[in-house]
Amino acid sequence: MVFKRILIANRGEIAVRIIRACQEMGIETVAVYSEADRTALHPALADRAVCIGPAAPAESYLRGEKIIAAALAQGAAAIHPGYGFLSESAAFAQQVQAAGLVFIGPDPAAMATMGSKTSARARMQTAGVPVVPGYEGGGSPAEYQSAARRLGYPLLVKAAAGGGGKGMRLVEEEAELPLALAAAEREAQHAFGDGQIYLEKYLAAPRHIEFQILADRHGHTIHLYERECSIQRRHQKIIEESPSPFLAMSRDRSLRQRMGATAIAAAQAVNYVNAGTVEFLVDGSGNFYFLEMNTRLQVEHPITESVLGLDLVKAQIRIAAGEPLPYRQADISQHGHAIECRIYAEDPAQGFLPSTGKLLRIEVPLGPQVRVDTGIMTGMEITRYYDPLIAKLIVRGENRADALQKMAWALSHYTILGPATNITFLQHILDQPEFQAGQATTQFIEGLLAGHDWPPPSTPVSDQVLIAAAVAQFMEHGGARPANGAVTPTEGDAFNPWYKADDFRLGSG
Repeated sequence: MVFKRILIANRGEIAVRIIRACQEMGIETVAVYSEADRTALHPALADRAVCIGPAAPAESYLRGEKIIAAALAQGAAAIHPGYGFLSESAAFAQQVQAAGLVFIGPDPAAMATMGSKTSARARMQTAGVPVVPGYEGGGSPAEYQSAARRLGYPLLVKAAAGGGGKGMRLVEEEAELPLALAAAEREAQHAFGDGQIYLEKYLAAPRHIEFQILADRHGHTIHLYERECSIQRRHQKIIEESPSPFLAMSRDRSLRQRMGATAIAAAQAVNYVNAGTVEFLVDGSGNFYFLEMNTRLQVEHPITESVLGLDLVKAQIRIAAGEPLPYRQADISQHGHAIECRIYAEDPAQGFLPSTGKLLRIEVPLGPQVRVDTGIMTGMEITRYYDPLIAKLIVRGENRADALQKMAWALSHYTILGPATNITFLQHILDQPEFQAGQATTQFIEGLLAGHDWPPPSTPVSDQVLIAAAVAQFMEHGGARPANGAVTPTEGDAFNPWYKADDFRLGSG
């Protein structure tokens, strides 16, 4: 039997996504929110909502004891962590279980093993899973230097904990190694509270391909095929696809099957339960290597749902409730092609600097097989406290060409007025012949930016958008007018809806 009430220990689009899955299952939801999210969408949609502290995550969304207390006070039976924040904290999962609640995710022991890249690499090697050549031994700078010579340059210095490119340094020659070791260790300690680092051989221009895993407590583990995540900036994914263009074009017809079987073996090596993702790097020859395992729901899970017709959040909940998987590997097959674009409040022309401010107007694309996962709405504020992800735009086509055409249309009909966004940059990526041919690697964006064709020439703002901006500004003041009742287009007239129009940063495509 599934749970009567679940608390969602997260915010934004993933909290909204989980709430809606629970609503379809007839499960009551409890949202937690910070003071900055008091008027956000996720507390408004939930059956109950509890404020857990100030805006800073360290005082709210990262305070496990506050979240558990809220769950107990509201009568929740389980906690879904979403992604980010405490979702991959083995200590938090243990605390949830100790409080008599169910953690909707893997067991703490599996999280702890896979949460450390060095322990994960060791376990994978024991299980016969191929890993990128590296050195996890630690020790003095001289020992690292000796190991680096054996591996050969270029190589990466990487943090054992965390992810997202933090605590990572590319080292192209020996003279750079001492500074890279010190910088990576310092950054890892600051970001994750763990300064442990290791070395890994650098693979030039690989593909980043991951396999979605589901495992129940009855001994069944399956994969839900792959997602390609090679389009990244600063080691952060921004466009994902399923199926992988690389695997679709590979002459090795067994490659997909072998990678899926390896992903299952990796999960079984740590007795993994619930949803997880095994990530691989694949070189141009089709050699693949274990990179890491994400012990949570992935940001890009909607594209897997789109091509398989499954709901991964509902599957997570049912597994956590003790139910067996209702399908076996032979029952799973891909249909069509799905693409996800992550819409960020950031300015690509300024080095992807996060952009803040009020969302004055939002218009999302609507159409068959077009999906928008978001936790924001017109009038909300994008603050500096949280990840600048605004929404995930997902389309499904009958094939990759059809999906690309739909995504191009959807981006052109997505308007966000207020903070700068990356929509135009995403359109620029889709226009590139290399991307359209399915040949882009993890070095694609770096090469694109080095081509000096970004940002593109500015385009005039349409009358429609200016009118919308004017109305939004006018309504922000409650339709107020000066005492004489006049609204004139004179400079400095704060009551004129056109007064700030020239200051708007338009993030539409």
